[in-house]
Parts: sequence; C-alpha cells; structure tokens
Amino acid sequence: MIQLHLGLAAYGVSLALMVRANLGLDPWDVFHEGLSDRIGLSFGMTVNLVGLLVLLAWWPIKQKPGIGTVMNVLLIGTVADLTLLVVPEHHSYTLRAVLLVSAIGLNGLATASYIGAGLGPGPRDGLMTGVCGRTGWPVGRVRLGIELGVLASGFALGGTVGIGTVLYAISIGPLVHWLLPRFTLKPQTAPVPAPAE
Repeated sequence: MIQLHLGLAAYGVSLALMVRANLGLDPWDVFHEGLSDRIGLSFGMTVNLVGLLVLLAWWPIKQKPGIGTVMNVLLIGTVADLTLLVVPEHHSYTLRAVLLVSAIGLNGLATASYIGAGLGPGPRDGLMTGVCGRTGWPVGRVRLGIELGVLASGFALGGTVGIGTVLYAISIGPLVHWLLPRFTLKPQTAPVPAPAE
C-alpha cells in the first residue's frame, strides 16, 4: 500500500512537471490538457474525471478494478493540481528541458512503483489489457491505437504536442521495462510449520 500510494503521488508530480516544462505532453495528457481548456476544469481534475470515465468503460469488457485502480482515479490528478500550485512556469529553455527529462524519469519510476505494487492497474492500462483480452489483438497494436486516438483528439482540442511528446513516446517503454522488475513485490507467504515429531 505504501509503494502504491508513493508511486501514484510521484506520477501526479511527474505530470505537473511535464506541464510546466511546456515542451509537449504524453498522449493522454495532451488529451487531458485540451479537454481541460474546453470544459473549464483544472488539469488535475480533468485527469481524474477521464480516469473515472475510462473506468466505467471497463464494465462491457469485464475488467475488475483493484484498490490501486480506484486510488489512481482519486490521487494522480489531485497531486498534479497541488504540484502545479507550487511549481511556477519557467521561461528558460534549459530549465524547461531539465523539468522535462526529470518528469519522464519520475514518470517511469512512478509507473513501475504503482504497477509493481500489484494492487490493480490504472484505468487506462486496464482498458488496454481488457481490449486485448476480449479481442485477442496484440498489446502493442491496441496501445498504439488508443494512444494515437487520444493524441489526435487532444491535439484537436488544443493540447500541447512537442519534442516532449516524442521523447516520452520513445523512452517510457524501455524505462518502465527496466524498472518494473526492481519494483515488483512478491506475495508474502506464511512460513510452513515444521512437522510434529
């Protein structure tokens, strides 16, 4: 539970740092940012709202949420909004580049942490795996299709696309692949009592 909550909080911080870098967001956050401007909610509350709506889409594909799924919907956007309140906008390109690289690194660490806790996938990840399970399509194709769809929608809504979007896309997969085994918790088993003599 500690690892789950720290991972989700770190994920929220990473989203806010990418926003402040203003060099392009990951596909889902391009969508969140564009939608936020249209519906008048803060960026973080839009992240939470979309997470809830995606979670509702689990029902027809017969996915079951865990405590990690629910906390994902509640925490990530909330922490992102709180972080945006304390991290100011910057005009220095160098500082924005540092924020971007830090955000992507922290995002990879946070993703490995909350997934490795084994308490339920995030709504967006569960949507992907649920579609794969129902259709038999490969994960890579489903993920690419979903992310291209939200990226195109977010761009049309005015979300920020840039070098950060590309850097995130090429680096996050390998980063999480390397970090996940280091954060995956093994289930604890009770010790087997010694046989009576």
